[in-house]
Amino acid sequence: MKPIINKYFVVVLLAAVVLSGCKKIFDLPQEKDYLSNNVNFSNKILEPIIGRTNLIGGFNSDNSTNPITFEIVNARFGDGKPVTDLFTSVPTYVWTAPYTGLEKSLAEIEAKRKLENHPIFEMRSSGEFILWPSATNQILKPRPTDSTNFSQDTRFFDVKVKNTGGERLVRDFQIRPYRERPYEPSNDFNAFTGLPAPDPKFPFDKKLRDYIRPYLNNVIGATSNLNLVSNNDKKDAIVYIRPLASGGNGHSLRIVVLGKDSLPIDPKKFNETVWDKMIHGFNMQMTDKYVQYDVAYPIPLVEIPTSYATGGSRAKVQLSYSRLGFGGGRTVANFGIDFAIYKAGDWEIVFYFKTENPKFANE
Repeated sequence: MKPIINKYFVVVLLAAVVLSGCKKIFDLPQEKDYLSNNVNFSNKILEPIIGRTNLIGGFNSDNSTNPITFEIVNARFGDGKPVTDLFTSVPTYVWTAPYTGLEKSLAEIEAKRKLENHPIFEMRSSGEFILWPSATNQILKPRPTDSTNFSQDTRFFDVKVKNTGGERLVRDFQIRPYRERPYEPSNDFNAFTGLPAPDPKFPFDKKLRDYIRPYLNNVIGATSNLNLVSNNDKKDAIVYIRPLASGGNGHSLRIVVLGKDSLPIDPKKFNETVWDKMIHGFNMQMTDKYVQYDVAYPIPLVEIPTSYATGGSRAKVQLSYSRLGFGGGRTVANFGIDFAIYKAGDWEIVFYFKTENPKFANE
Protein backbone atom coordinates (compact mmCIF):
# COMPACT_ATOMS: atom_id res chain seq x y z
CA MET A 1 0.00 0.00 0.00
CA LYS A 2 2.87 2.41 0.59
CA PRO A 3 3.62 3.07 -3.13
CA ILE A 4 -0.10 3.78 -3.77
CA ILE A 5 -0.16 6.46 -1.07
CA ASN A 6 2.90 8.06 -2.62
CA LYS A 7 1.18 8.14 -6.04
CA TYR A 8 -1.85 9.96 -4.59
CA PHE A 9 0.45 12.46 -2.92
CA VAL A 10 2.26 13.15 -6.21
CA VAL A 11 -1.05 13.65 -8.03
CA VAL A 12 -2.31 16.15 -5.43
CA LEU A 13 0.99 18.02 -5.48
CA LEU A 14 0.96 18.22 -9.30
CA ALA A 15 -2.63 19.52 -9.26
CA ALA A 16 -1.68 22.27 -6.82
CA VAL A 17 1.28 23.26 -8.99
CA VAL A 18 -0.85 23.31 -12.15
CA LEU A 19 -3.58 25.43 -10.51
CA SER A 20 -0.99 27.83 -9.19
CA GLY A 21 0.54 28.10 -12.64
CA CYS A 22 -2.84 28.69 -14.25
CA LYS A 23 -3.53 31.50 -11.79
CA LYS A 24 -0.30 33.20 -12.85
CA ILE A 25 -0.74 32.50 -16.57
CA PHE A 26 -4.35 33.66 -16.77
CA ASP A 27 -3.96 36.45 -14.16
CA LEU A 28 -6.90 35.26 -12.07
CA PRO A 29 -8.01 37.79 -9.38
CA GLN A 30 -7.00 37.30 -5.76
CA GLU A 31 -9.69 36.16 -3.37
CA LYS A 32 -11.37 39.12 -1.65
CA ASP A 33 -12.82 39.45 1.80
CA TYR A 34 -16.57 39.50 2.26
CA LEU A 35 -18.26 42.77 3.26
CA SER A 36 -21.98 42.50 3.86
CA ASN A 37 -24.41 45.04 2.46
CA ASN A 38 -26.14 44.89 5.85
CA VAL A 39 -23.37 46.09 8.16
CA ASN A 40 -24.96 48.41 10.69
CA PHE A 41 -24.91 49.85 14.19
CA SER A 42 -27.46 49.26 16.91
CA ASN A 43 -27.60 52.93 17.85
CA LYS A 44 -27.05 55.95 15.62
CA ILE A 45 -27.99 58.60 18.20
CA LEU A 46 -25.08 58.98 20.61
CA GLU A 47 -25.62 60.85 23.90
CA PRO A 48 -22.33 60.76 25.83
CA ILE A 49 -21.53 62.81 28.93
CA ILE A 50 -18.62 65.21 28.46
CA GLY A 51 -15.68 64.79 30.83
CA ARG A 52 -15.71 61.03 31.31
CA THR A 53 -14.82 57.97 29.25
CA ASN A 54 -17.79 57.08 27.04
CA LEU A 55 -17.58 53.81 25.10
CA ILE A 56 -20.56 53.48 22.78
CA GLY A 57 -20.72 50.27 20.79
CA GLY A 58 -23.15 48.22 18.80
CA PHE A 59 -21.47 47.43 15.47
CA ASN A 60 -22.97 44.45 13.61
CA SER A 61 -20.67 43.05 10.91
CA ASP A 62 -23.27 40.59 9.56
CA ASN A 63 -20.52 37.97 9.19
CA SER A 64 -18.22 40.26 7.21
CA THR A 65 -14.55 39.30 7.09
CA ASN A 66 -12.13 40.83 9.57
CA PRO A 67 -10.11 42.99 9.74
CA ILE A 68 -12.55 45.83 9.19
CA THR A 69 -11.56 49.48 9.40
CA PHE A 70 -13.74 52.44 10.30
CA GLU A 71 -13.53 56.12 9.44
CA ILE A 72 -15.70 59.02 10.55
CA VAL A 73 -16.44 61.21 7.53
CA ASN A 74 -18.59 64.18 6.55
CA ALA A 75 -19.03 65.57 10.06
CA ARG A 76 -21.46 68.48 9.87
CA PHE A 77 -24.17 70.32 11.73
CA GLY A 78 -27.75 69.92 10.59
CA ASP A 79 -27.54 73.20 8.66
CA GLY A 80 -24.48 71.99 6.72
CA LYS A 81 -21.73 73.81 8.65
CA PRO A 82 -18.65 71.59 9.12
CA VAL A 83 -17.96 70.09 12.56
CA THR A 84 -14.36 70.39 13.76
CA ASP A 85 -14.53 70.45 17.57
CA LEU A 86 -15.13 66.69 17.77
CA PHE A 87 -11.64 66.10 16.44
CA THR A 88 -9.71 68.49 18.69
CA SER A 89 -6.58 66.65 19.79
CA VAL A 90 -5.72 66.91 23.50
CA PRO A 91 -3.65 64.85 25.98
CA THR A 92 -5.60 62.05 27.63
CA TYR A 93 -4.62 59.19 29.91
CA VAL A 94 -4.28 55.70 28.45
CA TRP A 95 -3.41 52.61 30.45
CA THR A 96 -0.17 50.83 29.60
CA ALA A 97 -0.58 48.12 32.25
CA PRO A 98 -3.68 46.72 33.98
CA TYR A 99 -5.05 48.50 37.03
CA THR A 100 -5.94 45.91 39.70
CA GLY A 101 -6.85 47.86 42.84
CA LEU A 102 -3.85 46.31 44.61
CA GLU A 103 -1.46 49.20 43.91
CA LYS A 104 0.31 50.46 47.04
CA SER A 105 1.05 54.07 46.07
CA LEU A 106 0.11 56.86 43.72
CA ALA A 107 3.44 56.38 41.97
CA GLU A 108 2.59 52.75 41.25
CA ILE A 109 -0.75 53.78 39.75
CA GLU A 110 0.76 56.57 37.64
CA ALA A 111 3.45 54.19 36.33
CA LYS A 112 0.64 52.19 34.70
CA ARG A 113 -0.72 55.02 32.58
CA LYS A 114 0.56 57.80 30.38
CA LEU A 115 -0.66 60.85 28.51
CA GLU A 116 -1.21 60.54 24.76
CA ASN A 117 -2.68 63.00 22.27
CA HIS A 118 -6.02 61.82 20.90
CA PRO A 119 -8.93 63.47 19.13
CA ILE A 120 -11.58 63.79 21.82
CA PHE A 121 -13.94 61.67 19.69
CA GLU A 122 -12.83 58.74 17.57
CA MET A 123 -13.54 55.16 16.59
CA ARG A 124 -11.77 52.05 17.81
CA SER A 125 -10.87 49.02 15.73
CA SER A 126 -13.80 47.17 17.35
CA GLY A 127 -16.29 49.59 15.81
CA GLU A 128 -16.93 51.32 19.17
CA PHE A 129 -17.06 55.08 19.45
CA ILE A 130 -15.12 56.70 22.29
CA LEU A 131 -15.48 60.18 23.72
CA TRP A 132 -12.34 60.63 25.82
CA PRO A 133 -12.52 62.11 29.34
CA SER A 134 -10.23 64.95 28.26
CA ALA A 135 -13.24 66.56 26.53
CA THR A 136 -14.64 69.60 28.37
CA ASN A 137 -17.61 71.93 27.95
CA GLN A 138 -15.19 74.52 26.60
CA ILE A 139 -13.81 72.23 23.88
CA LEU A 140 -17.10 70.55 22.96
CA LYS A 141 -20.24 72.65 23.28
CA PRO A 142 -22.95 70.65 25.06
CA ARG A 143 -26.50 70.21 23.86
CA PRO A 144 -28.75 73.29 24.37
CA THR A 145 -29.73 74.21 27.93
CA ASP A 146 -33.43 74.20 27.04
CA SER A 147 -33.20 70.47 26.10
CA THR A 148 -34.23 71.08 22.47
CA ASN A 149 -32.75 69.01 19.62
CA PHE A 150 -32.90 71.39 16.69
CA SER A 151 -31.09 70.18 13.60
CA GLN A 152 -28.76 73.20 13.47
CA ASP A 153 -27.50 72.37 16.99
CA THR A 154 -26.94 68.68 16.29
CA ARG A 155 -23.70 67.19 14.97
CA PHE A 156 -24.16 64.61 12.21
CA PHE A 157 -21.57 62.33 10.64
CA ASP A 158 -21.22 59.22 8.51
CA VAL A 159 -19.02 56.16 9.02
CA LYS A 160 -17.06 54.47 6.25
CA VAL A 161 -16.78 50.72 6.91
CA LYS A 162 -14.10 49.00 4.84
CA ASN A 163 -12.19 45.77 4.24
CA THR A 164 -10.47 44.34 1.16
CA GLY A 165 -13.87 43.25 -0.12
CA GLY A 166 -15.12 46.80 -0.48
CA GLU A 167 -16.59 49.60 1.59
CA ARG A 168 -19.98 50.71 2.87
CA LEU A 169 -21.11 54.11 4.06
CA VAL A 170 -23.40 54.16 7.09
CA ARG A 171 -25.05 57.56 7.11
CA ASP A 172 -26.54 60.08 9.50
CA PHE A 173 -25.21 59.34 12.95
CA GLN A 174 -26.01 62.02 15.51
CA ILE A 175 -24.03 62.99 18.59
CA ARG A 176 -25.76 65.03 21.29
CA PRO A 177 -23.34 65.40 24.22
CA TYR A 178 -24.53 66.24 27.72
CA ARG A 179 -22.57 68.85 29.65
CA GLU A 180 -20.01 67.73 32.20
CA ARG A 181 -21.33 66.04 35.32
CA PRO A 182 -18.11 65.72 37.31
CA TYR A 183 -19.56 63.33 39.87
CA GLU A 184 -22.29 60.80 40.53
CA PRO A 185 -24.89 60.76 41.97
CA SER A 186 -25.64 64.05 40.23
CA ASN A 187 -29.37 64.44 40.85
CA ASP A 188 -28.61 67.70 42.67
CA PHE A 189 -28.15 69.65 39.44
CA ASN A 190 -29.87 69.93 36.09
CA ALA A 191 -28.19 67.86 33.36
CA PHE A 192 -28.98 70.47 30.67
CA THR A 193 -28.18 73.74 32.47
CA GLY A 194 -25.78 72.71 35.24
CA LEU A 195 -27.86 74.74 37.71
CA PRO A 196 -29.29 73.27 40.94
CA ALA A 197 -32.05 70.76 40.26
CA PRO A 198 -35.55 71.48 41.62
CA ASP A 199 -37.06 69.54 44.49
CA PRO A 200 -38.79 66.50 42.93
CA LYS A 201 -41.80 66.99 45.20
CA PHE A 202 -42.16 70.70 44.39
CA PRO A 203 -40.54 71.20 40.96
CA PHE A 204 -41.96 74.71 40.45
CA ASP A 205 -40.87 76.13 43.79
CA LYS A 206 -37.60 77.90 42.97
CA LYS A 207 -36.69 78.21 46.65
CA LEU A 208 -36.39 74.43 46.97
CA ARG A 209 -33.83 72.16 45.35
CA ASP A 210 -32.90 68.50 45.13
CA TYR A 211 -30.03 66.94 47.07
CA ILE A 212 -27.92 63.80 46.96
CA ARG A 213 -29.35 61.47 49.57
CA PRO A 214 -27.35 58.90 51.52
CA TYR A 215 -28.57 55.52 52.64
CA LEU A 216 -29.15 55.28 56.40
CA ASN A 217 -29.25 51.97 58.28
CA ASN A 218 -30.27 51.97 61.93
CA VAL A 219 -29.15 55.60 62.40
CA ILE A 220 -31.10 56.93 65.41
CA GLY A 221 -31.66 60.62 66.08
CA ALA A 222 -30.03 61.91 69.27
CA THR A 223 -33.13 63.94 70.19
CA SER A 224 -36.06 62.00 68.80
CA ASN A 225 -34.75 58.43 69.32
CA LEU A 226 -36.34 57.69 65.94
CA ASN A 227 -34.76 56.27 62.80
CA LEU A 228 -33.44 59.05 60.59
CA VAL A 229 -34.45 58.94 56.92
CA SER A 230 -33.49 60.63 53.68
CA ASN A 231 -35.95 60.49 50.79
CA ASN A 232 -38.19 62.72 48.67
CA ASP A 233 -40.51 63.36 51.61
CA LYS A 234 -38.06 63.89 54.47
CA LYS A 235 -34.39 64.71 54.39
CA ASP A 236 -32.81 64.21 57.79
CA ALA A 237 -29.45 63.84 56.03
CA ILE A 238 -28.10 65.00 52.66
CA VAL A 239 -24.77 64.78 50.85
CA TYR A 240 -22.64 67.31 49.03
CA ILE A 241 -19.91 66.28 46.58
CA ARG A 242 -17.99 69.47 45.91
CA PRO A 243 -14.54 70.96 45.27
CA LEU A 244 -12.46 71.32 48.42
CA ALA A 245 -12.10 74.99 49.32
CA SER A 246 -8.64 74.70 50.91
CA GLY A 247 -6.18 72.19 52.28
CA GLY A 248 -5.81 70.03 49.17
CA ASN A 249 -2.74 69.07 47.19
CA GLY A 250 -4.24 68.68 43.71
CA HIS A 251 -5.16 65.02 44.15
CA SER A 252 -7.00 64.71 47.46
CA LEU A 253 -10.35 63.47 48.74
CA ARG A 254 -11.79 64.53 52.10
CA ILE A 255 -14.64 62.91 54.03
CA VAL A 256 -16.58 65.22 56.39
CA VAL A 257 -19.67 64.72 58.58
CA LEU A 258 -21.54 67.83 59.72
CA GLY A 259 -24.08 67.97 62.53
CA LYS A 260 -27.26 70.03 62.57
CA ASP A 261 -25.24 73.05 63.74
CA SER A 262 -23.05 72.70 60.61
CA LEU A 263 -20.04 71.86 62.79
CA PRO A 264 -17.89 68.79 62.02
CA ILE A 265 -18.47 65.58 63.95
CA ASP A 266 -15.23 63.90 65.06
CA PRO A 267 -14.53 60.94 62.72
CA LYS A 268 -13.46 58.89 65.75
CA LYS A 269 -17.13 58.63 66.71
CA PHE A 270 -17.58 56.34 63.71
CA ASN A 271 -15.77 53.60 65.56
CA GLU A 272 -16.63 50.70 63.26
CA THR A 273 -15.44 52.37 60.05
CA VAL A 274 -12.56 50.65 58.27
CA TRP A 275 -10.99 53.86 57.05
CA ASP A 276 -7.87 52.34 55.48
CA LYS A 277 -9.86 49.87 53.34
CA MET A 278 -12.67 52.15 52.22
CA ILE A 279 -10.98 54.34 49.57
CA HIS A 280 -8.10 53.41 47.28
CA GLY A 281 -6.09 56.29 48.68
CA PHE A 282 -2.80 56.86 50.45
CA ASN A 283 -1.25 58.99 53.22
CA MET A 284 -4.52 59.02 55.15
CA GLN A 285 -4.89 61.94 57.57
CA MET A 286 -7.44 61.86 60.39
CA THR A 287 -8.20 65.02 62.36
CA ASP A 288 -11.08 65.78 64.70
CA LYS A 289 -12.88 67.36 61.71
CA TYR A 290 -12.26 65.12 58.69
CA VAL A 291 -10.44 62.21 57.09
CA GLN A 292 -8.42 62.92 53.94
CA TYR A 293 -6.62 60.77 51.37
CA ASP A 294 -4.25 61.25 48.47
CA VAL A 295 -6.02 59.69 45.49
CA ALA A 296 -5.74 59.22 41.74
CA TYR A 297 -8.65 60.38 39.60
CA PRO A 298 -11.10 59.43 38.31
CA ILE A 299 -12.66 57.44 41.14
CA PRO A 300 -12.99 54.56 40.40
CA LEU A 301 -9.99 54.60 38.09
CA VAL A 302 -11.46 51.97 35.78
CA GLU A 303 -14.82 50.26 35.72
CA ILE A 304 -13.79 46.83 36.96
CA PRO A 305 -14.74 45.16 40.26
CA THR A 306 -12.10 45.67 42.96
CA SER A 307 -12.21 45.73 46.75
CA TYR A 308 -12.77 49.49 46.44
CA ALA A 309 -15.46 49.34 43.74
CA THR A 310 -17.44 46.14 44.02
CA GLY A 311 -19.84 47.04 41.21
CA GLY A 312 -17.06 48.40 39.01
CA SER A 313 -18.59 51.78 38.17
CA ARG A 314 -18.94 53.22 41.70
CA ALA A 315 -16.76 53.50 44.78
CA LYS A 316 -18.24 53.54 48.27
CA VAL A 317 -18.04 55.70 51.37
CA GLN A 318 -19.64 53.95 54.34
CA LEU A 319 -19.32 55.21 57.89
CA SER A 320 -20.24 52.81 60.70
CA TYR A 321 -20.48 53.04 64.45
CA SER A 322 -21.80 50.98 67.34
CA ARG A 323 -23.29 51.68 70.75
CA LEU A 324 -24.95 49.73 73.54
CA GLY A 325 -28.70 49.44 73.20
CA PHE A 326 -31.37 48.43 75.69
CA GLY A 327 -30.49 45.19 77.48
CA GLY A 328 -26.78 45.64 76.87
CA GLY A 329 -26.79 44.44 73.25
CA ARG A 330 -24.51 46.23 70.81
CA THR A 331 -26.24 48.12 68.02
CA VAL A 332 -24.42 48.84 64.75
CA ALA A 333 -25.46 51.69 62.45
CA ASN A 334 -24.07 52.88 59.13
CA PHE A 335 -24.68 55.41 56.40
CA GLY A 336 -23.01 56.26 53.10
CA ILE A 337 -23.21 56.59 49.33
CA ASP A 338 -21.95 54.83 46.24
CA PHE A 339 -20.21 57.48 44.18
CA ALA A 340 -17.89 58.39 41.32
CA ILE A 341 -15.77 61.50 40.70
CA TYR A 342 -14.54 62.02 37.14
CA LYS A 343 -12.65 65.31 37.33
CA ALA A 344 -9.17 65.48 38.87
CA GLY A 345 -8.49 67.95 41.66
CA ASP A 346 -9.34 68.31 45.35
CA TRP A 347 -12.80 67.13 46.39
CA GLU A 348 -14.81 66.55 49.53
CA ILE A 349 -17.80 64.37 50.31
CA VAL A 350 -19.86 66.00 53.04
CA PHE A 351 -22.63 64.23 54.98
CA TYR A 352 -24.87 66.85 56.58
CA PHE A 353 -27.38 65.85 59.26
CA LYS A 354 -29.90 68.66 58.86
CA THR A 355 -32.50 67.97 61.54
CA GLU A 356 -30.65 66.21 64.36
CA ASN A 357 -27.37 64.47 65.00
CA PRO A 358 -26.92 60.71 65.09
CA LYS A 359 -27.14 59.20 68.55
CA PHE A 360 -23.77 57.86 69.75
CA ALA A 361 -24.53 57.52 73.49
CA ASN A 362 -25.31 54.14 75.00
CA GLU A 363 -28.80 53.48 76.35
